[in-house]
Amino acid sequence: MSDDKSKIEALHNEDVTISMQPPEDERPWYQQPELRKLYLLMPFLFLGSTTLGYDGSLLNGLQTMPAWQASFPGFGGFAVLLFTPYVADLLGRRLGTGIGCAIVILGALIQAFPKKNNPDAMFLAGRFIMGMGSNISNATCPLLITEVSHPRHRGRITTIYNTVWYVGAILAAWTTFGTLNGLTGDISWRLPVGLQCAMPGVQLLFLYFIPESPRWLISKNKYSDAKKILTKYHGNGEETDFVNWEFTEITQALELENAASSNSGWYELVRTPGNRKRCLLIILTAIFSQCSGNGLVSYYLSAVLSTIGITNPSNQAAINGGLTIWCWLVSLGCAFLVDRVGRRPLFLGAGIGMLIAFSIWTACSAVYAKTENSSAGSAVLAMIFLFYGAAGLAWPGLTVAYTVEILPFKIRAKGLTLCFVFTSLSGIFNQYVNPVGLEALKWKFYIVYIVVLVLECLAIYFLYVETKGPTLEEIAVLFDGEDAAVPDAAVETVARRQSASKV
Repeated sequence: MSDDKSKIEALHNEDVTISMQPPEDERPWYQQPELRKLYLLMPFLFLGSTTLGYDGSLLNGLQTMPAWQASFPGFGGFAVLLFTPYVADLLGRRLGTGIGCAIVILGALIQAFPKKNNPDAMFLAGRFIMGMGSNISNATCPLLITEVSHPRHRGRITTIYNTVWYVGAILAAWTTFGTLNGLTGDISWRLPVGLQCAMPGVQLLFLYFIPESPRWLISKNKYSDAKKILTKYHGNGEETDFVNWEFTEITQALELENAASSNSGWYELVRTPGNRKRCLLIILTAIFSQCSGNGLVSYYLSAVLSTIGITNPSNQAAINGGLTIWCWLVSLGCAFLVDRVGRRPLFLGAGIGMLIAFSIWTACSAVYAKTENSSAGSAVLAMIFLFYGAAGLAWPGLTVAYTVEILPFKIRAKGLTLCFVFTSLSGIFNQYVNPVGLEALKWKFYIVYIVVLVLECLAIYFLYVETKGPTLEEIAVLFDGEDAAVPDAAVETVARRQSASKV
């Protein structure tokens, strides 16, 4: 242990080539040739989230199809997640994404073409395999995006990643709407299920052109490769002072992390007070993103609409399609506010807005249950859209973006997996508890989520840390203080920025 302390002190005492962030190219990204190339490749990484959105919305669409309901009355699964950070850390962010895409394609094909003598088992197997592939891909895509992006754009680009979940949801919703009305028999569900291959297929083709994370390369002692990537994309091919400063900060931060960490695997997530706070925020973020009332619509829109008299499958599918478009537009617009407004105000605004909309939603549902007044039913539908508009302030984009940026490199992949574990557990709750609650209590079940939303707002106000401003390495100072595994110059930079913000 004393050797570790000596190493840390030696690293801190090293002369830092550039102690303060030097001037960078102030031109917009689209006027910088190499940076423009990098960001034009980002949509192919976003397809990892789009694939998840397609799959999630597909469940809602399939529930409206009599042919699918007859074949598959219900299923659920929890894909294995614990090995995904090892793929990201050992094989790299880019290769890990490729492996995930290939597994997703395999799972989608098994789902679309199950054996006739045992279709249920084959479909479930396909969903399990696809879940594994999606988890691998989504454990690597956001890491690669945030670690390769320019510090000035990191927050917005990483936040956009999870918002394109809705692009997949839109495609799935309107595909199932079209096949429901235009096709009969098994092809009505086989076609939208088979189309799940398209997005990971395209992603797999373009991965070759996307650079590997310079931080991962540095962690593997591939310093020259990392420097080339930073020089090409963040310096537009020139080894500027800014590129040298960024390379120095990343390299020293990773060296300090390695010296300070206990190399104890998963225990590292809770070994220090700063890491314990990170884990608490990650778990809360994962649960709130799924269990704030939105799970009622995300998984059981058909049942919710039935409680207000909307039972026609075509009408339900059309509402599902319109809702996904609305959600995407709102969440995408809010993704560009993260560096202007900040993360914490967006989280808090989302929580308060959802609480107000859901309370009115509950009251109108109670009126409809007693009177069957069509105006009350229409008000519930309006509140569903307003509820998701409020949620779009933060939850679609920041769930992954906030998780990734508050974690130091050493535990970033494991911490993101922790987020996905609790997201999946929350999804299981939504799939199995919500329908029971809706059937037994009808609108009264909504009161549970009003309580959850109140607790959510309190947790955000008292616990969440604002991360707007610092680089990916400097954020560690906000959680670990003077014990942060970053160069002293980074600690001084964060302190100076915080003092300036109070003036």
